[in-house]
Amino acid sequence: MLAALAEARAALATDDVPIGAVVVDAAGGVLGWGRNVREAEHDPTGHAEVVALREAARTRGEWRLDGCTLVVTLEPCTMCAGAAVLARVDRVVFGAHDEKAGAVGSLWDVVRDRRLNHRPEVVSGVMAAESRALLGDFFRDHR
Repeated sequence: MLAALAEARAALATDDVPIGAVVVDAAGGVLGWGRNVREAEHDPTGHAEVVALREAARTRGEWRLDGCTLVVTLEPCTMCAGAAVLARVDRVVFGAHDEKAGAVGSLWDVVRDRRLNHRPEVVSGVMAAESRALLGDFFRDHR
């Protein structure tokens, strides 16, 4: 989570919402890093999780990320939760819950939907206070 928080802080340089993500393999090695780049790259899909999953797939040389964990500072939205399922990650670890758009238990629960063929394990609340503080500072400064 420390690496994901570092990525989130790096997003501040481009005035993107400070959300960071990393994909780690079973041994704990980082395969992909990501931070929000929607503003920097004018990309509506430029969420931290999608960026990290893409890089991890490139690093691994395949789209299946079985054995991997997606670690992200904020609960994934529907797009990112769906991407985690489609990438076949074993686990999703996140910091702060997102009551407005969270799709890993708060508003929806995409990753544990029994109708899907893959359901990653979920670990929530990891360094949640640090993640919330980073987001709170960002939005307070932008209002």
